Amino acid sequence: MLDIVLDVVTSTLAAAINVDDFRHHFLWALIVGICLAFLLGFGMGANDVSNAFGTSVGSGALTLIQAYLLATIFETLGAVLVGYNVIDTMRKGVVDVAVYNNSAGDFLIGQVAALGGTATWLLIATFLHLPVSTTHAVVGATLGYSIACKGFQGIQWMMVVNIVASWFISPIFSGCVSLSLYLFVDHVILRTSNPVANGLMWLPIFYFVCLTFNMFMISYQGSKVLHLSTVPLWIAILISLAAGIIAAGVCHFLIVPSIRKYIAKGKQADTRQSNASSVVISVTEDPEIDKVAIRSGSTTTCSSDSDSVQSPPAPPGKAKKFITWLLPDKERTESQDTLRMFTSVQTLTACFAGFAHGANDVCNAIAPLVALIAVYRDFDVYQKKETPLYVLLYGVLAICVGLWCLGHKVIRTVGTKMSEVNPASGFCIEFGAAVTALLASKLGLPISTTHCLVGAVVAVGSVKGGKSIDWGLFRNVAFSWVVTLPVAGGFAALYMWLLHFTIPAQYA
Repeated sequence: MLDIVLDVVTSTLAAAINVDDFRHHFLWALIVGICLAFLLGFGMGANDVSNAFGTSVGSGALTLIQAYLLATIFETLGAVLVGYNVIDTMRKGVVDVAVYNNSAGDFLIGQVAALGGTATWLLIATFLHLPVSTTHAVVGATLGYSIACKGFQGIQWMMVVNIVASWFISPIFSGCVSLSLYLFVDHVILRTSNPVANGLMWLPIFYFVCLTFNMFMISYQGSKVLHLSTVPLWIAILISLAAGIIAAGVCHFLIVPSIRKYIAKGKQADTRQSNASSVVISVTEDPEIDKVAIRSGSTTTCSSDSDSVQSPPAPPGKAKKFITWLLPDKERTESQDTLRMFTSVQTLTACFAGFAHGANDVCNAIAPLVALIAVYRDFDVYQKKETPLYVLLYGVLAICVGLWCLGHKVIRTVGTKMSEVNPASGFCIEFGAAVTALLASKLGLPISTTHCLVGAVVAVGSVKGGKSIDWGLFRNVAFSWVVTLPVAGGFAALYMWLLHFTIPAQYA
């Protein structure tokens, strides 16, 4: 019944106001909005996408160019296959569009202001090397322009509360998932007497879990444009399990043998480098001892994988013994063979993280543009039509351009400056962040993938060995999160106030 009433109201307004005349007066807004959407996507690619691949570059699993190529592919797939739920939340869930039913011009100008406010803050944060949330910025800009135009009328406060709550829940949940996975990997692989052999045994299982989860996110209640939204649950489960089994088989029969060869080549290279650089200075007068030292290439004993995993004696007390047993030995240094083995699986999870980011944040970036086009094309603030695929691809293009041009600025903040990341810990970090982001995407909740990733980096970095967390840098990053919403909202409100003077009186 409500839909019928809304259709009647919209039709009446369209009849009273010449749609062609409306389009003529607001053609400039459409053009400016399209340009600002590209600038917003550019800033998002330089900032947000860099977060998803920062740990892979920081650990050495991927080069910058490899990260850019994989990001381009998997960000696109995530946006097209999963992202539609988030678009609907961002363009119609934060502000009740009904309050603009009699002022479509205000609503259209508001989208331009939202795009401008978000793009401005993203570019500022990128040049300051701060990984901020596009989600924060878009929500803040949406609230900013609407408050400037309509006051607090129509603000969906419960939706805002849910989104704000997710900004705290997402890093905690992501950190817990990543930390649990890292502790599991530590117990079954890293601290064992033969971590490489155990890791290669678990590798197909990791591939199975990643591909099964990913395929389920795609096939169950997936893209409406690709007609995946009506796939029954049981079919989605079968498809997902089949994809996971195939991935595990490919890993076992093709990837694992390749990793063995890669590790063997790495050992040979290490041996040649060690022999070439070994210099022994005798400090004894016994020639036999000197001979042994020369043959070994060193005066010190090299520890094997089994030697390096011995933990110090546990302190007394059951609780302390349990904690000592549970947590990794921070003095342990992982062997190069172990890290080479994890390089493969971290490449997989980097693609997984890129897919998750595309599913969630790409849609945030283009939501104002989708709303702007809907109002301009149909004179309909309710935006009942689906998001056009070409708009989605336009947003992905802008994001990829920004990533290739400026992505290196933020990648190093997340991947190398905040904490030391190796392929083993990077795999756990990216998996936890990707799982959190994809689950939120399926629920239509636009969480921050930046928060997920930073939360995972902090959680894993707090317990693993190597460089500890740079808490000063984390403080600066957290502060940028806090100010993102009000700053983006302030820019959008300012732009809304300035642009409102350009709206013809009959449409205001």
